[in-house]
Amino acid sequence: MSTANAPWVEKYRPQTVSDIVGNIEAISRLQVIAKEGNLPNLLLCGPPGTGKTTSMLCLARDLLLQNNDSASSAATQDKAGGKDILKDAVLELNASDDRGLDVVREKIKLFAQTKKTLPKKFFSTGEGAQATEQAVHLHKIVLLDEADSMTPAAQQALRRTMELHSGTTRFAFACNNSSKIIEPIQSRCAVVRFKKLSDADILKRLVHVIQQENVSYTDDGLEALLYLAEGDLRQAMNSLQATHTGYGLVNADNVFKVCDQPHPVLVENIITACVTKRSIEEAHREMNRLLNRGYAPADVIATFFKVVQTNTRLFRTELQQLEVLKVVGETTMRIAEGVGTPLQLAAMLARMIAAVENNLS
Repeated sequence: MSTANAPWVEKYRPQTVSDIVGNIEAISRLQVIAKEGNLPNLLLCGPPGTGKTTSMLCLARDLLLQNNDSASSAATQDKAGGKDILKDAVLELNASDDRGLDVVREKIKLFAQTKKTLPKKFFSTGEGAQATEQAVHLHKIVLLDEADSMTPAAQQALRRTMELHSGTTRFAFACNNSSKIIEPIQSRCAVVRFKKLSDADILKRLVHVIQQENVSYTDDGLEALLYLAEGDLRQAMNSLQATHTGYGLVNADNVFKVCDQPHPVLVENIITACVTKRSIEEAHREMNRLLNRGYAPADVIATFFKVVQTNTRLFRTELQQLEVLKVVGETTMRIAEGVGTPLQLAAMLARMIAAVENNLS
């Protein structure tokens, strides 16, 4: 795939650990590992789109392609040479596809048993006259993405493989839910936790891409991207590219059309009819108008939850906001259980008005 036609999430994927945005504490730990070359087994866990997979790939590049001995440095000057080192020393698997016992027995075990001659990594210790240069032998690296999808039997087999080949091979796992990784593997790994990215971190990256691609945008378009991303940079980048490709202008209306999510302003109108005007007729009329646009009740209630949670100006008191949020939460639970009918949303509007009237003071 040519770079011009590549998805922007791949085209602008960071190449070194220092290029990664957000999660400063986690990235700082990885930078120390990349500098010193002493790689432990790693377990990177956190929400989607926060940089776990990218961090593993960048760490592998930093370890294997930078500050190595002279023999390898000559090779890494050439792109093909660098790719050869990565190809020989790194095994990348997605556990969602390769999740069974056979993968551990065949691919991972065979890779760990294979002997590879890897370069040394040099780093300095101390300062001034006391500074000394030390060399560290690098390890082969197994990168397991979405490791929480692996079967328990495969994880048990992998535990033994990690023990037997600890002298030559290191393992890096990325997962969304660390509780699905068995305890013996967790105890063998240094756990690095990633959090959702802040709006400022996502905005910084989006602005960089916009400048590189000459994207036409408005400020409310960027706000819409941040609103829908919820800390997921991958989703924000994909939405940006889809809106630019589909409409040529990234503004709020186009972003919500592309992402097929109800516009928060429409939901705010419904909440205002319930909270301020306390008019069930107007609220029900606005709700029907929203549903007639084709939005599923699950999408509508998700937007309701975000709007009620973040817009304190719609409510007179904090208690009023909490009571309305409770009503929306109960409706969310019912819809999640499969009762996603317009009747549930109509009942929610009535309960919201009742909650407001019970907390007028």
